[in-house]
Amino acid sequence: MSKSSQRSPFGWSNRGGNVTVIEAPVARSYRRRATIAFWVTLGVVGLLAATVASHYLHPIVGALLGGVIGAALGAVVFALIVAWPVLRVFWHWLPEIVLGLAAVYGWNALMQSTPMWGSLLVVALVVGLPAAIGPVRRRVMAFIWCLVVRHRLRLCFAAFIATNRSGSLPLILPAKPTPAGERVWVWLRPGLSLRDLEQDGQVQKLAVACWANEVRVMRASRRYAALIRLDITRREPLAATIVSPLPDHVPTDMPANAPTSPGMPPVGLDLPDVPDQPVTAPTETPRPRKPRNPTTTETNPNGFDPSDYA
Repeated sequence: MSKSSQRSPFGWSNRGGNVTVIEAPVARSYRRRATIAFWVTLGVVGLLAATVASHYLHPIVGALLGGVIGAALGAVVFALIVAWPVLRVFWHWLPEIVLGLAAVYGWNALMQSTPMWGSLLVVALVVGLPAAIGPVRRRVMAFIWCLVVRHRLRLCFAAFIATNRSGSLPLILPAKPTPAGERVWVWLRPGLSLRDLEQDGQVQKLAVACWANEVRVMRASRRYAALIRLDITRREPLAATIVSPLPDHVPTDMPANAPTSPGMPPVGLDLPDVPDQPVTAPTETPRPRKPRNPTTTETNPNGFDPSDYA
């Protein structure tokens, strides 16, 4: 029988009716790391705890107590490393989870403190006013695009951008809206550099995946090469027509013979009235040189005469 796997839209695989949240190679890699971290923590923490406890207790009791403390901390580290692939998913969706919990608990608190018509009125005001006011609506949509862009960039790094041998994806840091789009900070993992993103048309692929017009990648820190910044452009804010406020400051009752600035160009100048004659620079006559003093020539073999510089 052939082994076939079906992937769900969320990146999970379904083999034989069992839902696999973590891929087998990733799970084995993290278990190996967790085992190493457990023994390192047990040895270091246990030795330090046993050394400190031996000063207050019997050496044998102190060694046993240090081993227990080291094993407990090692087990905590082991559990965190093994569960990190699942915890990383919660970290990726942390803003959405917080907003969802706030909406659910906020609705329950609102329903318990106000009648039904009051709750519906508050929800209509909270949702309707931002949707009706243009600046508020655009601000809310800008923050929503920041959440969407973080997930799209994570999909790009997992799909077509090279990672290291263990498959660790870059850390997507917070994003903020800009007049042209969004700005996202990314911390690269070992095995990936800024040049990898700039070559082979990766920037264009990022723009396509983020539903944007253009993506610019640059360093965000002079000290750390792993910290980069992605500027995602969706619109051109400088291309819009802006009405200048300067004409509003010109008085309407200004007389026709009002004095103008000396730096203003002449009004009514007709270029054909200007004579078409080449302008030549005046020639300077050479300055006559002062004759040398024969006595100076005799005393100064080099011909230096102080009177020439008087």
